[in-house]
Amino acid sequence: MTEIDREANRKAINRFIKRMPSLSTTVGKVMEICSRTDASPNELNRVISLDPVLTGQVLKLINSAYYSLMNKVTSLTRAITMLGMNTVKNMALSTAIIRSVSGAKKSRALPTKKFWAHSIGTGVCTKLLAKANGVPVMECEEYFVAGLLHDLGKIPFGDEYIDVLEMVQKEQRPLIVVERELLGIDHQEVGQQIAEKWQLNEAMSSAISFHHNVMDAPEEHRVRAAYVGLANTYANILDFGYAGDPFPCESDTIKMLELTGLTWEMFGAIAQNVEDEIEKAQIFLQI
Repeated sequence: MTEIDREANRKAINRFIKRMPSLSTTVGKVMEICSRTDASPNELNRVISLDPVLTGQVLKLINSAYYSLMNKVTSLTRAITMLGMNTVKNMALSTAIIRSVSGAKKSRALPTKKFWAHSIGTGVCTKLLAKANGVPVMECEEYFVAGLLHDLGKIPFGDEYIDVLEMVQKEQRPLIVVERELLGIDHQEVGQQIAEKWQLNEAMSSAISFHHNVMDAPEEHRVRAAYVGLANTYANILDFGYAGDPFPCESDTIKMLELTGLTWEMFGAIAQNVEDEIEKAQIFLQI
């Protein structure tokens, strides 16, 4: 294993993040409208209807198996009303981010297809765990997106990440510990930089930045970060895709269960729905 130049590695990551495209103006406007308490679906409709790509994505999503509606929806206004403004905002954000990073350089360490399969798996598990614990259905969509985007910080790593993954396997230790040891930076810290660049809200940013050490998250966002951390553990244990972290810290898992109020039984019970839900959620990679 070659010695990794930490300073050069950090500079390369910073350069990569600077070069990442900004989110589109439309997505920025959608985020801005949805953050206001007085915003209306008509306002959102006016912004989205000016963007044919985003209009197509909203209609494709609402007519997909993910929502399993009986009748086809062809009107954007109706789609926004049925989905709700928050869901439309989350969909616009997640598809824009996936499109932005899909063309990005990926290291040989984490193949793109397996990386997104893990991300989708984590998003679905976050949503199912939240739902099982009584989080309101409309809010569960926010949890899905937080899980979907939790590992964004791994994207800028280069081929030196192969050494990290090899050590994780060889020594059977948590990935984040080995990242800090070998690289002097971890994917949460890198994810936080990306979240800042894209001006993601604090709840989303906290899930990306603290899903491995949830007690360091701002108190009001700690529970959501814990749901994402648990879902990430679940997806890793069950091999949904590949994220290079098959040896999670058991004491962290216990802490996150306590924080969310989930029991081990509830944690395991989502197994019966998880594969169907992952299948439906593939639509996010296709729009």
